[in-house]
Amino acid sequence: MNSTRLLAATAAAGAAVLVLSGCVAKTDAAGTGALTVTSTADGCDVSAATASSGTLAFDVANKGDQVTEFYLLASDGLRIVGEVENVAPGASRTLTVTAQPGDYFTLCKPGMVGDGVGRAAFAVTGDAVEITGEDAEQKQQAIDLYAAFVKDQVGQLLPAVQTFAAAYESGDDAAAREQFPRVRAYYERIEPIAEALGDLDPRIDYREVDAVAEGLTWTGFHRIEKDLWVPAQDALNADGETPAWKDWAPSTPAQRASYGDTLIADTQQLYDYVHSDEFQQTLNAQGVAGISNGAIALLDEVATGKISGEEDWWSGTDLYDFAANVEGSKMAFSLVRDFAESKGDKGASLVARIDTGYADLESALAAHGSAEAGFVTYAQLTEDDKRQFTDLINALAEPLSQLTVTVLE
Repeated sequence: MNSTRLLAATAAAGAAVLVLSGCVAKTDAAGTGALTVTSTADGCDVSAATASSGTLAFDVANKGDQVTEFYLLASDGLRIVGEVENVAPGASRTLTVTAQPGDYFTLCKPGMVGDGVGRAAFAVTGDAVEITGEDAEQKQQAIDLYAAFVKDQVGQLLPAVQTFAAAYESGDDAAAREQFPRVRAYYERIEPIAEALGDLDPRIDYREVDAVAEGLTWTGFHRIEKDLWVPAQDALNADGETPAWKDWAPSTPAQRASYGDTLIADTQQLYDYVHSDEFQQTLNAQGVAGISNGAIALLDEVATGKISGEEDWWSGTDLYDFAANVEGSKMAFSLVRDFAESKGDKGASLVARIDTGYADLESALAAHGSAEAGFVTYAQLTEDDKRQFTDLINALAEPLSQLTVTVLE
């Protein structure tokens, strides 16, 4: 989606949100619970293994010496129901979810790579949580609008990937390099949807160091990226340690055909999923908490990869991804904004801080280009530029982290 169309879609969604009137009913206190999670280098201790359905808050404290993540996984152990990322050593973050009855798993991931540690069964009992009350119609409207946004993005991603893969497979590297960051923008705006589908996001979007760390076959955008921006013989991978040419060589034409076709097939799987009844049912079950958590997750994507320059290691096109993550996050926020603002002075103050945070971040990005005209490469950013981005991300992340619990109050 070009920025004009994205702004139009955002404005349309925003206009729809403006009609969401009335106060948002509070979640039944009997269905609300707070649990503590202690993440260490080799453990993930959750204070309880069961909870009643409804709004659950997992207060995650990182007692280890690496940045960590916490996941609530579905019964298949693959699909992500909720996650909180980028929890620094000594810091705490809260994951708030609408928990439906069923069997789940909890898991922590120190270092944010690998299979994780402390996987444990977690059960939610009670009745199914339904959208009820005077605001039920407005909540469902927000969910439906988010579903439509995701479908639109993936609907544009699929043909863009097909064109991109054709250029790559045919050896038209100049065209493929020009398309690379623009094609990825569709994906980056809705990435948490793919992340919830087990190994689909790793197949589409894993960096080499992550795939190696988890023992996975490396495919997707970044496998193709390395072919399009062949590293120098003495270059290092994104971990700053592994030689770029270790266990790697430029792809043969046959390998290019395989990688291109695989990316198309994986994108088709994503397309099929977001146009399925299962996708709509999943969004309905998560409720508006799923939308606000999506806004938070997309900003975490910026903090954990884009701002460090590790995402598009060979192309240096991280600012395109950065901007797309912010656009997707802001879009999700716009759909729950009025629910948060309806919570009195506290909610209005939170919304104002989030609005300011997005505006400041967008302004800083605009100083380095745009998706249409092109962004500067990551290597052209100064240390002051990176520090400014980090400060602005942190300034927005703090109030945004309170969004879900405020929406559900």
